[in-house]
Amino acid sequence: MQELTESDYDILHAMENIVDGIAAMWGEHTEVALHCLDKNNPSIMKIANGHITGREVGAPITNFALVKLNEGKDVSDAYITKCPDGKTLRSISTIIRNKNNKAIGMLCVNSNLDAPFQSMMQNLLPNIHSHFDHGVTAETFARNNDEMMHSSIENVREQVTNDSTIPLSKKSREIVTRLNDLGIFGLKDSAQIAAKGLDISIHTIYRYLREIRAHAEVV
Repeated sequence: MQELTESDYDILHAMENIVDGIAAMWGEHTEVALHCLDKNNPSIMKIANGHITGREVGAPITNFALVKLNEGKDVSDAYITKCPDGKTLRSISTIIRNKNNKAIGMLCVNSNLDAPFQSMMQNLLPNIHSHFDHGVTAETFARNNDEMMHSSIENVREQVTNDSTIPLSKKSREIVTRLNDLGIFGLKDSAQIAAKGLDISIHTIYRYLREIRAHAEVV
């Protein structure tokens, strides 16, 4: 370890929201700790769900984390550890380096394997049905832009078609509006693909877009 510079700390501070992001993704049974590797005070500078190990900001780096640091692998293999209170954790550690390739920090993720299964699943799938009931578009993991556009068009069309509060005469315009909000029409050939997928003319697509954008400018 070495004494860290101001730019090293800037890198570590920039990663603090990643701690919160991982914790939000995996829920209360996963602890995420960002360690500072300053030789003067190697310690936790950001932690989420510290109730799992009982640690807080300022707690020292663990001896096992130091072992992982010296293994020479930037991303460790998953390993099993035990808390003082007996909880079994599945852990992984990632080394953070500066522009000179010097290790300046570690991001450690510890999942509590002893947590009740139902509670773990509730954390992973919070209110999933209510989200879709309110018309949120499912994220599309497409392999190319065409596939993404076709999938987005189909998802939005299904939502609008099944929404009885939207008059039949306004459904096409509502679909185009939602696709525009998703940024679809910023992609190449999107208007042509949307026209074909919605079985309306491309001129109708362009007319809707002009109206939508004119309204946005007025607002």
